[in-house]
Amino acid sequence: MTAADLLRQMRGRRSLRRYHAQPVPQDQIALLLEAAIWAPSAHNRQPWRFVIMQDEPNKRELAAVMGARLRQDLQADGQPDDLIEADARRSYERITSAPLLILLCMSLQDMDVYRDARRNQHERSMAQQSVAMAGQNILLMAHSLGLGACWMCAPLFCGELVAQSLELPPDWQPQGLITLGYPAQQRQRKRASWESRTTWR
Repeated sequence: MTAADLLRQMRGRRSLRRYHAQPVPQDQIALLLEAAIWAPSAHNRQPWRFVIMQDEPNKRELAAVMGARLRQDLQADGQPDDLIEADARRSYERITSAPLLILLCMSLQDMDVYRDARRNQHERSMAQQSVAMAGQNILLMAHSLGLGACWMCAPLFCGELVAQSLELPPDWQPQGLITLGYPAQQRQRKRASWESRTTWR
């Protein structure tokens, strides 16, 4: 693949949230995960963990748990009830309508431990960055396979509930949820130029 080919793939990827009901084949799921594990990681400790969800009851339960916390948070913010219900309904539909969910989790089990909180926080940030890069690899591979995908940050706001709902190991900390499927929509987005976001020293 040339640099132009790679850039074209990156430019063509979009966050797509509506999918056809057609399931994602197992061999394509394996390719998504193979792409994920070749992301860079801090100290090469590979702190990513993946939960694959295709079962409808499990997806509905997860969406309900996350929606309950979303309602609670928005009520505490004083948001109007109609807006709260609209947000919760939209979140539920995005999760339950996707043929495939990949929950990306972080484990600090193999990361370094220091005597001070400052370095431990940086170590945690390094692990989070590693998981995010694995997620980007999944998104790019999904696009190359003709799949639509969207990264949802919502698990960060209710990680303990997500972990409990899915009965995750104690060290698995939810970071992001990727919804995937064959796209039932198209989107066009623009980007600010890199020059407008760059300084030279």
